[in-house]
Amino acid sequence: MTDRIIIFDTTLRDGEQSPGCSMNLEEKLRMARLLDELGVDVIEAGFPVASPGDFEAVNEIAKTVKNAVVCGLSRATKGDIEASGNAIKPAQRKRIHTFISTSPLHMKYKLQMPPERVLEAIRESVTFARNFTDDVEWSAEDGSRTEDDFLCQAVETAIRAGATTINIPDTVGYAVPEEYAAKFEMLRARVPDMDKAVLSVHCHNDLGLAVANSLAGVKAGARQVECTINGIGERAGNAALEEVIMAIRTRPDLLPYANNIDTTKITKISRALSVITGFAVQPNKAIVGANAFAHESGIHQDGMLKHKQTYEIMTPESVGLSESKIVMGKHSGRHAFRKKLEELGYELGDNALQDAFARFKALADKKKDIVEDDLIALVEDEAVAEHQPVQFMALQVQAGTKGPQVAELTLRVNGEEKHARVEGNGPVDAIFGAIRAIVPHPDVYLKLYQVHAITGGTDAQAEVTVRLEEHGKTVSAQGADADTLVASARAYVHALCKLDAKRTQVNPQAAMAAGAP
Repeated sequence: MTDRIIIFDTTLRDGEQSPGCSMNLEEKLRMARLLDELGVDVIEAGFPVASPGDFEAVNEIAKTVKNAVVCGLSRATKGDIEASGNAIKPAQRKRIHTFISTSPLHMKYKLQMPPERVLEAIRESVTFARNFTDDVEWSAEDGSRTEDDFLCQAVETAIRAGATTINIPDTVGYAVPEEYAAKFEMLRARVPDMDKAVLSVHCHNDLGLAVANSLAGVKAGARQVECTINGIGERAGNAALEEVIMAIRTRPDLLPYANNIDTTKITKISRALSVITGFAVQPNKAIVGANAFAHESGIHQDGMLKHKQTYEIMTPESVGLSESKIVMGKHSGRHAFRKKLEELGYELGDNALQDAFARFKALADKKKDIVEDDLIALVEDEAVAEHQPVQFMALQVQAGTKGPQVAELTLRVNGEEKHARVEGNGPVDAIFGAIRAIVPHPDVYLKLYQVHAITGGTDAQAEVTVRLEEHGKTVSAQGADADTLVASARAYVHALCKLDAKRTQVNPQAAMAAGAP
């Protein structure tokens, strides 16, 4: 037993399977680089057999990542495993993660296989995966609802076939901490070769217990935690990486475990994921929510003024938040702007810096004081737009009680500027109508339109979230600007580009299984 915890991040695989959370290749590569900088040990980059796009993304991540192990997910079939093996081939360190259901419910209704055949499939799949890498992880899908005797047989079979990591997922978020911990204690006591493999936890949040269950598993002997940034994932999501890590950091008296995470990069990667996916972080979200270090109660404020630890068990700086040392405004120069971005963890190339600085100057003309959240929203929005086939250029809107409401819009489509002037039932409807006129998409429906202010005050930047649906596929995206209508146009264009990227045909059988483990 060691006190070192392996952090296995599945944001790009399990997290991306959240409805509307899909990412294109550039976005996945950006997140992979950020995860590598954060210090995660394993990046589960995707499910290569699911689609050509997923295979390409895993393959490119394998070429890009410098420190973390790059992992591909596979069902217990040779086709899946071969796809993963080929996708991760360029990685300096690589892993294949294969799984099969082991609970009575799943074996009977999902697999329609007897237990003996499941054991045979475990043996065959792990053995075959070893042809591509010595680092093979095996998961017992629905492990928390699997009978103990059969789970022991399955785990022993996987280890003897060569699995080096054994994952016992709480696939449907059904377990409570005590019973989940008991599974790991039972396996350590009953499986003869258990010391030859690392035990892993993978918890879903259907009952809000994903982090609690993960930590219970660690205390019971698991030494790998599978988690996602912001807790995104199927249904109610996965265990949130930032919550697991900060719990360990804050309570070393009860959780005396080491890990390789640079916590000062947590806020940056959380915000980047939020912008990329269009999923805003709820204000009261632990660690990374806007209110996580905010104090409004008079009693709390009084305590904070006397001693910060009265109401803060961790510092904002420990997760990458900091007080501004440089006041940014319309008189700030390019050097100060670059310096401030570097403090926030952003290193932009000359062209990207020039574009971001131009938008900063435009914002500074409208807003007296530019705070960190304004800069982060500006840079993240610019990063999302940089490689899109459709880009926002200009917008003029006529609105008010007299009407009609009219939007005059300019977009750049595959390098060519196009214009439209459209009337609508309100300014937002007119803007979205103008986008539809320039880039026709008759089968796409708007499912969500949401606006919130990034900072306080009447001059605050607006952050708009748009969710679109086409033939059952959903995507979400965000746009930010001091003008709410401009932010709306940016968000819709971002979402439309993501939907276009998602049109790659998915392997239907693989897609059905993609929720596992």
